[in-house]
Parts: sequence; C-alpha cells; structure tokens
Amino acid sequence: MALEFASKKETFPNYRKFETTLAGRPFVVETGKMCALSSGSCMVSYGDTRVLCNVTMSDKPREGIDFFPLSVDFEEKLYSVGRIPGSFMRREGRPGEKAVLTSRVIDRPIRPLFPKDMRNDVSVVMTVMSVDQDCSPEIAGMIGTSIAISISQIPWKGPIAGVIMGLVDGQLVVNPTLEQREKSDLHLTVAASMEKIVMIEAGANEVDEHTMLRAIKEAHAEIKKMIEFISGIVAEIGKPKIEFQSMELDHDLFEAVKAEFLDDFKAAMDTDDKTVRDARLLPIRDKLSEKYAEQWGEGTIEELMYKMQKFVVRRWLLDEGKRVDGRGINEIRPLAAEVGLLPRVHGSGMFTRGQTQVLTAATLSGMRDAQIIDDISTDETKRYMHHYNFPPYSVGEARAPRSPGRREIGHGALAERALLPVLPTVEEFPYAMRLVSEVLSSNGSTSQASICGSTLALMDAGVPIKAPVAGISCGLITEGERWMTMLDIQGVEDFHGDMDFKVGGTRNGITAIQMDIKVDGLTYDIIEEAFEKCRKGRLYILDEIMKPVIAEPRAELSKYAPKMLTIKIDVDKIKDVIGKGGKVIQEICANCNCKIDVEEDGSVFISAINVEDGERALHTIKTIVEDPEIGAIYKGRVTRLMTFGAFVEIAPGKEGLVHISKLDTKRVEKVEDVVAVGDELLVKVTEIDQQGRINLSRKDALADLAAKQK
Repeated sequence: MALEFASKKETFPNYRKFETTLAGRPFVVETGKMCALSSGSCMVSYGDTRVLCNVTMSDKPREGIDFFPLSVDFEEKLYSVGRIPGSFMRREGRPGEKAVLTSRVIDRPIRPLFPKDMRNDVSVVMTVMSVDQDCSPEIAGMIGTSIAISISQIPWKGPIAGVIMGLVDGQLVVNPTLEQREKSDLHLTVAASMEKIVMIEAGANEVDEHTMLRAIKEAHAEIKKMIEFISGIVAEIGKPKIEFQSMELDHDLFEAVKAEFLDDFKAAMDTDDKTVRDARLLPIRDKLSEKYAEQWGEGTIEELMYKMQKFVVRRWLLDEGKRVDGRGINEIRPLAAEVGLLPRVHGSGMFTRGQTQVLTAATLSGMRDAQIIDDISTDETKRYMHHYNFPPYSVGEARAPRSPGRREIGHGALAERALLPVLPTVEEFPYAMRLVSEVLSSNGSTSQASICGSTLALMDAGVPIKAPVAGISCGLITEGERWMTMLDIQGVEDFHGDMDFKVGGTRNGITAIQMDIKVDGLTYDIIEEAFEKCRKGRLYILDEIMKPVIAEPRAELSKYAPKMLTIKIDVDKIKDVIGKGGKVIQEICANCNCKIDVEEDGSVFISAINVEDGERALHTIKTIVEDPEIGAIYKGRVTRLMTFGAFVEIAPGKEGLVHISKLDTKRVEKVEDVVAVGDELLVKVTEIDQQGRINLSRKDALADLAAKQK
C-alpha cells in the first residue's frame, strides 16, 4: 500500500521587520516568525549582535504574595562568541556574574512601570545568540525587552529605551565601540522614557558631576529617537492590554486603620534604632491581627503594616521635613572608621554609619589567582575581585546563611566598580586582589559602606591606590509635582521612599553610580540635586572620617602578604624557564619556596612570603634566560663527575665544566677527593667557546672571594 506525504510551506503571515539606526549602526527588529506562544517576542539585530527577547505572563495572579512577581533573565550563550563552555559538562550552567548584573540593569528600569497592584507572574528572557563586540548585547536586550512588553497584552507604562555613554578623549560617545570602550573614561548606562530618566548605572575614571549630567542629557536625546521608533512598532502590531485582577488594599479598610492607629504608628516609628522600632511595631500588628485577620487574612495585615509605615514616613518628610530618626534632611548618621582589626589578614577596614556596619578584608596574591572569565565579553581574567556577604544576623534574622544571590552579586560589583579606577596597574603592583565585605549590621546603604570599608582595607594592605574612594546615597520622596531629596537614607527610608541614588567617588569625581527608583522616572533637576548632595557628603566622609584614620596607603605590605617580583623575558626563553613537563619551574619553586607565573608575553611573576626567596628565584630565572657573563660568579650544583673534572649546573638546564686543575686552590689528584654529585659550589665563568660551552673555575671564585674579604 502506497503512503502519501504532504505538507504546506509555512509563509509566516504575521512576520514584520522594522529598521532604524542607533549610534550610526543598523538596528533591526523582527517579529511574527519565532516564539509564537510568547505573550510578546522579537529578535533584535544590532550590527551583528542578535538577542531574542521574550515576555510571558501567567493567566491568574499568584496567591499569598504582597509584591509584583517579575523575573528578568539575561542568558549568555557562549556559541554567540564562538566558544565552547569551559565547564566539565561543556554547557552553560548557572548565570555568570556579568549575566546577573545585566539582568539587574534591565530589571530596574522596567519594574516601576508595571501596575503595583498586579500579582500575575511576568517572566522576561533575553537569549544572546550572536555578539558583535562593537554593538552591545545588553542594550539590544534592554530595547528588545521594551519592545516585547510593549507589543504584548501585558499592562505596562512603557516603552523605555537605553544607551551606553562613553567619554573618549574628552568627547561624549553614544554606544562606544570595543576600541573606544578600552580608552573611555566613562561607562554610563542610561534608560529612560520619553519624559524621564528611569535608570542610571555607571563606572567612571573620576568624572565630575557636570560632565555626568551632560552625558545623561545626551543619552536621553538619543533614547527619545528610539522610543519614537518603538512607538511606531506598537502602533502597527501592538496587542490591546488586558484587564487584570487588582490586588490593591481595600481603601475603606486602610482609612479605618489610619483613623484608629495612626498615632500608635507615629509613636512606634519615632526612633533612630531599628531594633526598638521593630519591637514597638509588634504590639500594633497583634492588635490589627486580632481585629481584622479573621475577615481579611494575615496577608492583608502585613500589607496594612507596610502601608501605614509608608504613610507615616512620607508624611513626615513631605509635610514636616522630619526624618524617622530625627536627623536633618542633609545630615549624615554618626560615622566611624577603623583599620587593622584583623592581624593576620593582609589588610582590613571597618566602616560604620549609624546601625550599618561593614568590615572588609583584603587579600593579596600572585597573578595566577586572578579570576578566569568564561562569558561573552572579551575579558579573560580579572585581578580585582570584590565579594559582598549579607548574613542573616546583620538584620536580626534567625536563619542559616545562604549562598550569594543577585543582591549580593550586585552590591559586590558596585563596590568593585567604584574602586577599579584608583587601582594601580599590573606593572605598578603585580598582584591579584580580593576584597570581601562582611555586613555586620544593616540599616541601609551597606553597598556604600562597603566602598568605604574597601578603601580602608586597601590602604591598610599597602596597595598604592591613586586616591581614597567613599560612597553615599541620596533618597527621594515624590507626590504629584512635589518632591524632596534627603542624604544618607536608612533602611526604612529606602523601603518606603521612591529612590536610592548611590554615588561612589574620590575628591576629584565620580567612580560609580547605581540608581534604583520606584516611580516612573526622574527629572534632570532631581538628578542634579542628588549629585550635589552626594558630592558634599562624599567629601565630608573622605576628609573628616577616613583621612584622620589612614591618610595614605601604608609604605610596606603586611609581613603575611606575598612579596612580588617581576621580570620580562624573551618569549623564546619561556620554554627554558618552564622546562620539559614543567620540570625547571617546579624545581625553582621547590628550591626557593615560591610561586611563579609565566604569561604568554614573557611576563614572569614571582610570589614569595620571604623576599629573599623571591630574589633567589629571580636570580635563577635571570641566569636561565641570560647568557652567562665571563667573570661572573654563580652558585651551582655538581651534576656529574669525570676523571678530568666536574660538571656544575649554574642554572636549570645550563651547566659548565670545572676542570680538575680549577677545582681547588691546591693540587687535586682525584676529582672525588674534592667534590661529590649534589654538592653546591661557587664557580666563576672563565670562558665560553664558539660552541657555547661554558668553562668554570672554583679556584678563581675562591680567590676572588678571599680578595674581597681582605
């Protein structure tokens, strides 16, 4: 029986292609061909970069939660840069640090634009499929996400768009190329709507506030063009937004609680001690639970507690200019700085700001301990690592510690970014550096305390940083057209406020920025005021708190830190230093009690706790790679005995002959009478013949030493 097969050719009737340019490079958006079951999907092409962006939403709200459940994932595929993963399984595993940080950068501008009373799960996934290093996949992913959400049925107040700003030779550059980024003094990511700035993140080489604000404004001008492009796409293929089940707190219930318990909340919250505040709020919660839990549920009670605290904090600030802890609007909490707390670590510093306290430890090591990077960037290693730990006891919670999450990774990266511009080069300081910030107690701005603690630890370790760095944050409260900023926000102001504007920098300028907001964006006036308040606060911390404790890096490293020596050798000599199967370099390490790293360019890094051991290793390597000098004296080891003399190795793989007549100052009948295999001898190079053979003399070496002693 004959079987017939038939199929229709797929024509993709919904396929659409939209084209524009971004920073002079082609930007293409394709929809309607891939991922037909997503709520919104698009393939973004920026140059040769390709990022597939998808967003989906659950049909029903998630029960038992009091927040909007949004997940944002930036998936780096190593095939996008033509590499096979370096893991044992040879496949991508958990997201790398860079992917996590990019997810956070894209999460921050889109999250405030979703309805606050929506509880449907929303998932954003960006899959990086091809990378053109001149065309940022992060920016392609951010814009693609904005398009995917905008054309979907998911309620959202977008679109937004973003760009990266560079500062190359004093000129601002939109989305700098790889070559430009390597020379840029600024890496500023800005996301914005048509009217306002919704996200700022930056790393900079001490860029002043005026230049930073100008860069933000120029970024916004470019973003507006992209938003017009996105709006055109939405007008053509956008789906109508769906109605969702609102989980807004019952208005009458809130007003009833406010009328009865407002004074109780004010009395409970009027303190500068987080522990006291929490203790005072517990009886109020019990009263609310007793009165309303049966009818409304415990979830509603928690939301009432949150809403009432938020109401009190915001009313005090906006109507009375009063802060929860009684400080002035621009007053910083009590500060303290200390160094040298941990005697056996290479450097340590503790920074205290009110009830926020961070202890940072610095560890120095050889370049072999630099972190290996296995992601889609061009970086292969990094020598400066900053890790941030946030244990439960820091907020008074009784639970076991967990592995670092996105928050810990993000805060560590922010502190790392703030310190990078002031670190010495490898040539100036050939060390890998790991900083670990332990949050001892937390009541807001722990990331900025980490910046201060890290500066203290680096200087205590003797790392020759170019300038001290300090960090501080600025908060915001808005209501309609009214707004006010306050310096150095504590936890409750961060939790119930509208902005956490974090700025790290030196006396000369900004080195890092991270901005978190809960509103639909910031005006230029708000940003400018936040910059100025953070600048003044930063200078106060640097001059009045940190400088009196340690004004400059220590002149010497800790005695427990390895001492580093470096030498640059000819690339052709690398094989001689390493030896067959690593025999030579292993022998040097064993004999000199040190670690040696040899780079492909001929850079050799020697690490030893005892500097004398390092110098012996250095001398040995020099002997290997340099031709022996006639008249030079070496300490060698006897390798072979012959009737006519002894062969002495003056460096691994390099030996010469000491003729029997040159073995001693007196006549020698038999070689064995004077030396044995394995003996160490001082020998002098007397001749190197045309074939490169080395003639040595112990007799002459002994005579030279005797003459010097006279």
